[in-house]
Amino acid sequence: MWQIDPELLRTFVTIAETGSFQRAAKRVHRTQSAVSMQINRLEEMIGHPVFVRERPAVSLTPKGVELLSYAHRILALQDEAWGVLSDTKPTGEVRFGIPDDYAAGILPQILEQFAENQPQIVVEVQCETTPRLIEMVDMGEVDLALISRIPGRPAGQFVKRERLVWATSPRHATHLKNPVPLAVFQEECFARQYAINALLQAGRQTRIAFSSPHLAALLSVAHSGLAIAAMPRSSVPKTLRILGVRDGFPELPDIDLDLIHSPNQRTEAMIALAACIWLEDGAEVGI
Repeated sequence: MWQIDPELLRTFVTIAETGSFQRAAKRVHRTQSAVSMQINRLEEMIGHPVFVRERPAVSLTPKGVELLSYAHRILALQDEAWGVLSDTKPTGEVRFGIPDDYAAGILPQILEQFAENQPQIVVEVQCETTPRLIEMVDMGEVDLALISRIPGRPAGQFVKRERLVWATSPRHATHLKNPVPLAVFQEECFARQYAINALLQAGRQTRIAFSSPHLAALLSVAHSGLAIAAMPRSSVPKTLRILGVRDGFPELPDIDLDLIHSPNQRTEAMIALAACIWLEDGAEVGI
């Protein structure tokens, strides 16, 4: 029975997150050739390739996808064990980013658990769009960020799958209007384009009635019956009605949420916050 060196797993995870041997090498402070040797050794141990080496970015093989989930868990447990056995508690602060449309449904449970487990760590929350959060993480302005997965971009640590839905006031017949008035997020938001495309493909005419980067503004417009809002299911309050196919509104695609972190540091405070973000199967997220 073989045992995998945690350093091999850490390098493997870093390549999966960055999509590049070169970028991963900078992050783990090794040469690119050393990183390649580590992955070759890992592949020899498990007897399968873990990466498809293509340009411009490498991708995971099916076995690599399987290994990634275990690697995150193994590294998270290792860090947790070290924290417990060393009898030390992380202190300081951690900067966490999340899109505004997920903040209402996801952020409270993360912060509640974190405050209970790590009351000595200060959390600074930044609500920005996914493209902006990616920039902030790359620039070191945010330590961790929960973002919508962008097609064609290297994925981070998968956290959960969010269902997009149509939300409207139960007291109005806004959904019967033609063209359909929409309340959507700003132009760079994927949910906005998904909503427009879905209605057009269903043969419904639409117009952008309201646009805002803030969830509260869209909820207010939907409550007033002025427009139909497209948003994550977890962000829809009970006071709004969710529309479906029977109402003439097509199903919207799901959006994967990923956790990304700063390429230049990996502090105990970051690890502690990541441990409060749970996967759909009940496992902890590791970084």
